[in-house]
Amino acid sequence: MGITYLKVSVVYFVIGVLLGMYMSMQHDYTLAGVHAHVNLLGWASFALAGVIYVLFPGAGESLLSKIQFWTYSIGLPVMMISLSLVLTGSEQLEPLVAIGGTLVVISVIVFAVNVLTNVRTSASARGKK
Repeated sequence: MGITYLKVSVVYFVIGVLLGMYMSMQHDYTLAGVHAHVNLLGWASFALAGVIYVLFPGAGESLLSKIQFWTYSIGLPVMMISLSLVLTGSEQLEPLVAIGGTLVVISVIVFAVNVLTNVRTSASARGKK
């Protein structure tokens, strides 16, 4: 799963950079919060999870990693698209921001549980042979 996380994070990186370029060209920073969240949650955090899962394949191939992937992959786009629409005038979509955000928070908690239970130092890394 680690490689999948890295590939998806690169898509968010492109989206974040393109959104930043668009805002700069238009001199309209209404979507600055979306831009920041896409870069932090989509690019940086998802890439970091991918690196951890590549380094610790047991955690990366666990059921928790798959649950995290899908809750994040559903929650983040729902949150970002609905937040974009709320910020541009569709306040009635605020509940969707909360639903997407809740899925992202659940995903982060699942990630934490996965790391705490499945990421271990190998015997050779501790100096034992």
